Amino acid sequence: DSDCVIALCMIIVVLVLAAQCESWTLPFAVLLGILFCVLGAYLGVWLRGQPSDIYVQLGLITVVGLSAKNAILIVEFANARHQQGVPLLEAAMEAARDRLRPILMTSFAFIFGVSPLLIASGAGAMSRHSIGTTVFTGMLVATAIAIVFIPLFFTVMQGYADRRRRLHAARRAEGSH
Repeated sequence: DSDCVIALCMIIVVLVLAAQCESWTLPFAVLLGILFCVLGAYLGVWLRGQPSDIYVQLGLITVVGLSAKNAILIVEFANARHQQGVPLLEAAMEAARDRLRPILMTSFAFIFGVSPLLIASGAGAMSRHSIGTTVFTGMLVATAIAIVFIPLFFTVMQGYADRRRRLHAARRAEGSH
């Protein structure tokens, strides 16, 4: 079932990022961005009147991976700058600005690279249409929308983690007096 594939992809992304970032909040900033690619993929499949088949699921795995990579580029850069003492909002905006060009380059190369699958003909054309539609529309929507929202998600999630950390530090300081 395609819902299981999406859930498994997102669980893997969260677990890998949680281990890598040593944080449970930052992976959710990436995860929220991934939802845009899934929404875009299903929107494209629906608009073209295609069934949600195994090829759509394979395309979803691909587009979730690339969308997660783009979100990770922004989140990791913003997190590194924030840990260097840059204010949270400034770190997020700097990350979005500095990572915009590489993200656009890889995303548009991917989008244009799979575009022939949308109009494929001949034997097996339907499977190519399914994969092409899924990855083309999923990545197009993720690139257009997530680039704006990933820094916002990072700011919200990291702000929450910072407030929680300060609260715990204040409680520990209070308890030691």
